[in-house]
Amino acid sequence: MKKHVLLIGTGLIGGSVALAIRKEHKASITGYDVNIEHCKLAKMLHIIDEYTENLQEAAEQADLIILAAPVQETENILEELVAYSLKKGVLITDVGSTKSKIMEKAKLLEQRSTSFIGGHPMAGSHKTGAGSAKAHLFENAFYILTPLASTPVEAVDDLKHWLKGTNAKFVIMDAKEHDALTGVVSHFPHLIASSLVRQVQAHAEQNELVKALAAGGFRDITRIASSSPSMWRDIIIHNKHNMLSLLDEWQEEMNTIRKMVEKADGMELHNYFLGAKTYRDSLPQRTKGAIPAFYDLYVDVLDRPGVISDVTTLLAKENISITNIRIIEAREDVFGVLRLSFQTEDDRTGAKRCLEISGYETYITM
Repeated sequence: MKKHVLLIGTGLIGGSVALAIRKEHKASITGYDVNIEHCKLAKMLHIIDEYTENLQEAAEQADLIILAAPVQETENILEELVAYSLKKGVLITDVGSTKSKIMEKAKLLEQRSTSFIGGHPMAGSHKTGAGSAKAHLFENAFYILTPLASTPVEAVDDLKHWLKGTNAKFVIMDAKEHDALTGVVSHFPHLIASSLVRQVQAHAEQNELVKALAAGGFRDITRIASSSPSMWRDIIIHNKHNMLSLLDEWQEEMNTIRKMVEKADGMELHNYFLGAKTYRDSLPQRTKGAIPAFYDLYVDVLDRPGVISDVTTLLAKENISITNIRIIEAREDVFGVLRLSFQTEDDRTGAKRCLEISGYETYITM
């Protein structure tokens, strides 16, 4: 008998999970979204089989319910599910970036014959929407699962089986540990990136050259500040306790650096930068982490008509997809280059090989 999956939220993450499930299971997937146009697109792309505007009816027929909505909306949906006559043994999971508040709300379902297992696939894309969904989006990425203490081991194994097609690395931990870890490596860096941008914005109001100069390397190192404001508002509020603690630590770190700068001790500053460089260089390069990686390739180009078309045609012939292309007019160390962005390391490697065979000089910055 065919199983029924309900996907609540038909965007990038939910759509990618659905495609991964479709790869391994002969299940019927129904989509639900507050924006019905998102559902229509997901159906057109064969991410879902059908869509509905009746959440209760679809939820009561489902064997697996995936909440792929923003974290605040996920809380609201959990409250709604409590009032429904759900199937006995139905599995419910989410894909939210914070877990503590969601897991607390999920306890409302403990008295029901259901199993809620929090989930966080720690990979994504700098694109959004169902049109960017990929079955392999989570391949080799960490996929955190946060079951309730009362959740049977069999239910966790069942969810892993459902998600087998993601080819992700499943890690089990409690919600508190999850929020602490993701706070350090994902949530807090978004705060810092945004604060750096706001500081530059303030200076740009005094000198228009600031904005022009920030178009190069500064724009690159703060790319994560371009993420969805509403999504990050909810994440920061949900992880407030950890954010406050990390902000206190950051202020101490800044005070330490301020003293170094004030003393102008060259050796002390050198050692500080060396320590940061050494640790950063030791970070895994081919492992997907909490923040989506930028697989960028820089290509030297001559100022001649058709050069961009030539580059894209060469890659198209190799079936290599470019997620973004940008002409960089001036950088600190190279001039006249294209920055090509790819969704995977393999695509970037293939593009580098393809272009170099055709005579282009390429660079990868670490």
